[in-house]
Amino acid sequence: MSNAGRIGLTGGIACGKSTVAAMLAARGARIVDADRIARDVVEPGKPAFRRVVERFGQAVVGPDGVLDRKALGRIVFADEQKRRELESIVHPFILQEIEYQSEIAQSETPGLPVIVDVPLLFELGMKDRFEEVVLVYAPEHIQLQRLMRRDGLDAEEARRRLAAQWPIERKRLLADVVIDNSGTLTDTERQVEAYWRKKGWTR
Repeated sequence: MSNAGRIGLTGGIACGKSTVAAMLAARGARIVDADRIARDVVEPGKPAFRRVVERFGQAVVGPDGVLDRKALGRIVFADEQKRRELESIVHPFILQEIEYQSEIAQSETPGLPVIVDVPLLFELGMKDRFEEVVLVYAPEHIQLQRLMRRDGLDAEEARRRLAAQWPIERKRLLADVVIDNSGTLTDTERQVEAYWRKKGWTR
């Protein structure tokens, strides 16, 4: 399947990718959400779920039998080796499902973009899979504030989570398009509309 019309959407944690994805969806774009896929592939009974539990033990399974993502997060964000082990388990399943959903969306909505929302797009070496990559940007100090407020984390834990991704300034250098989401929603909406018009997509 051609990469034409397939746009990678990425950013740092708490930069506002979901906000920009929603703005693009409102204009008619199809969204493939890697975070949602990441949750789906570790549902009970799925191969990735079994492998995660085999590696990290029953402590990462909640009383309801579902993966306890917070417990798993505390383990892997405190130990880079364990985080890499988790990624090696789940990422192949995630990438396979992203490709499958993208192909379906492209076939169903010709002429409209398929926006693939992938937080770790650059880290996973996925840039070449897309026509171009759009980065949702906010400087690190704003990321930190938003992350602490959103997830109820202290500064140390929030910094650890930021450190698990590439620095936002590094991603900014690699992106084809940058949407600056450090200001107001109106500012962000204006940039999204300008991008949409520049691409010549219909609604």
